Amino acid sequence: MVIYIYAKCSTCKDAIKFLEKQKINFTRKEITQETPSKNEFYQMLYYQKENLKKLFNTSGLLYKEMLLKDKLSTMTLEESLELLHQHGMLVKRPFLLGRNFGLTGFNEIEWLTVLNKID
Repeated sequence: MVIYIYAKCSTCKDAIKFLEKQKINFTRKEITQETPSKNEFYQMLYYQKENLKKLFNTSGLLYKEMLLKDKLSTMTLEESLELLHQHGMLVKRPFLLGRNFGLTGFNEIEWLTVLNKID
């Protein structure tokens, strides 16, 4: 599994500590240096039940500066995913993709529930 994080993000740090405590193997990627691929965004979108907003860091400064709250509804899916791919700071993080699941943001109970179901 791969986890995209922003190194300065306390929630991302908590997620990494959680995965390490659970002794789960993962690959860590810094989202400002390497954004998820479009294929990974499509996978995550599937796991988030096609809720595109769950892929965006809606509380982030860049999201607000770009006025995306108003613009997202008029953008195509492809345009939205391209925007995420170009600007890692727009991506909701941590962004965790496994073989049969995807999680955005860190909620320990949710993560435990999902990770306990993997083989």
